[in-house]
Amino acid sequence: MRDEMTNGMKKIAKVTTSIMATSLFASGLMVSSLMTSVAMAQENATPEIAAEKIAEKSADNGVAMDDQSQLPQAPKIKAGAEYHQPPSESEIPDNAFGEMIRKGQAIFVDTKREVPEYVGNGMTCANCHMDQGKMPNAAPLWAAYVMYPAYRSKNNKVNTYAERIQGCFQFSMNGTAPAADSEAMTALITYSYWLAKNAPTGVSLPGRGYPEVPKPADGYSIERGEIVYKENCALCHGADGLGQKVGDNYVFPPLWGQDSYNWGAGMHRINTAADFIKANMPLGKGNTLTDQEAWDVAAFMNSHERPQDPRLIEGSVEKTREKYHANDGVNLYGVEVNGVILGQGTN
Repeated sequence: MRDEMTNGMKKIAKVTTSIMATSLFASGLMVSSLMTSVAMAQENATPEIAAEKIAEKSADNGVAMDDQSQLPQAPKIKAGAEYHQPPSESEIPDNAFGEMIRKGQAIFVDTKREVPEYVGNGMTCANCHMDQGKMPNAAPLWAAYVMYPAYRSKNNKVNTYAERIQGCFQFSMNGTAPAADSEAMTALITYSYWLAKNAPTGVSLPGRGYPEVPKPADGYSIERGEIVYKENCALCHGADGLGQKVGDNYVFPPLWGQDSYNWGAGMHRINTAADFIKANMPLGKGNTLTDQEAWDVAAFMNSHERPQDPRLIEGSVEKTREKYHANDGVNLYGVEVNGVILGQGTN
């Protein structure tokens, strides 16, 4: 009787194992099939091409938001209208939510001191997003937050706001991206959410980004830009463009060199830098330079070497330019200037 029971138990175990194996195999097929279908739908491709694309993405360079190309311009504000007004600091609640808002604000204005593990240069978030991320036409957070998740047809991908922030750390900060579920990321997103209070979602608001400055008919001149720089910028950023420090901290950020933004940051585009400069520089005297002066000084600023683009392909500036820079605004990455190919990096 005992032997019969033992044999019966073995048969049940064998059948159970067989069922489990079949079930797992079927589940694996379903997941594999689903992944392939999603990839094919996203890439509009054959199974072979989809497999190649999956392989490309799995062999990624570790950059959270690979596509850093510029977004369409925001609409101009209508006559008599007002820009979005973020809530005042006095309205921050005295609870855990308020503590997270204040933590995000602190990280934003004093980035390297607050989260040194993520920052690889001398920049802070507030260098490009002025007045603590509140100022219209200086890439305010309240206008950026409401535009995510964002679909980009260029790479057929939906990017999250967390990925956008990660991109800032990897490019503008030349550092390391905080994890999407990290406290630093939670704080920055909470701060952005707070600033965007009562703003409509999915709407490109006036004041988002920087106002576009059309390329002058005469193009740009690095030589003229050097003159503009000496007359308007050197006082704060230094004659050598390497910024000014008090102790270990920059009070005016470096515009090129090892401690500045890298070749992947949006500001490396001459047109983007011209937009920012025209609206916001010299500090406290925005819109005093002409369009020509803004383009010239932006070209001069971005004709200097800076840290390498972290998306560098096989150590080749030429390949990296072809994939990421050739069709991304006006920039000098991989271009010969004064007998030197820019983009070699300082790191």
